[in-house]
Amino acid sequence: MNNRAAVRDFLTTRRAKITPERAGLPAARQRRVPGLRRSEVAALADVSVEYYARLERGALAGVSAGVLDAIARALQLDDAERAYLLHLAQVANGSNALLQPRRRPRPWTVRPTLQWSLDAVASPAIIVNSRQDLLAANLLGRAMYDDVFHGPGGGAPNLGRFTFLDGTARRFYRDWNHAADMTVARLRTAAGKNPHDTGLHDLVGELSARSEEFRRRWGSHNVRPYGAGVKTIRHRVVGDLELAYECMDLRAEHDLALTIYTAEPVSPTAHALTLLAAWAPVGRPAARQDSLDRGA
Repeated sequence: MNNRAAVRDFLTTRRAKITPERAGLPAARQRRVPGLRRSEVAALADVSVEYYARLERGALAGVSAGVLDAIARALQLDDAERAYLLHLAQVANGSNALLQPRRRPRPWTVRPTLQWSLDAVASPAIIVNSRQDLLAANLLGRAMYDDVFHGPGGGAPNLGRFTFLDGTARRFYRDWNHAADMTVARLRTAAGKNPHDTGLHDLVGELSARSEEFRRRWGSHNVRPYGAGVKTIRHRVVGDLELAYECMDLRAEHDLALTIYTAEPVSPTAHALTLLAAWAPVGRPAARQDSLDRGA
């Protein structure tokens, strides 16, 4: 992915979101552009207009941590956006490339001990990589994501393709727009961390070509980790589910994350999960077991 273009688009879209009032500046009567002017960001960051304009054109190589922090404060970036800007700067400096494995990606299969750990979880649990490939799950996780595992077409289940290319997703996600925003934000965050991931590049290209909804969201450059929250889905067998989730990195598996879903005790969702557990063993045949690149 083009790092200079990513820097340019990210800084431009963040600048457009900050009004003069929000930045503590006097409001002007007429403004040609939404948000702040480059000169206003430069003044807030205590750098010259020419220097900030060069940064916004994508030239982040050699920029000091102090300047990056000043730009982040001027644009009122949150923690996820600050981290994304730092990753873009690391790529521009070439330091990010030193952290990337030089070996060819190898097909990934779940270790038996990892699958045992998944199976020991009493709630739905899944493992995904940064490309949002659904790599592994326990029985309840497979039952919960049955529509994803058994969607149309070949290839491995991927939450991005399901969300934007499978019409079933608009029934599955009770708030499809929120789910779509989350999916794109996670992919955009992954692209900032590893712009050399060809699998991610191909996925973004495919979704951009086939989905205007994805293309519009991708252009917004929003980034979020979404490590915890509430997911609401409408399962075709057991109905509505309102599940709290916690997402955590797997230290023994680079770039993979485990997500566990839980229901409030003695709630309609808890009852629905009991029904789902009873349906799961006989509900559907085993999902596809395509080989997947690690996506590291």
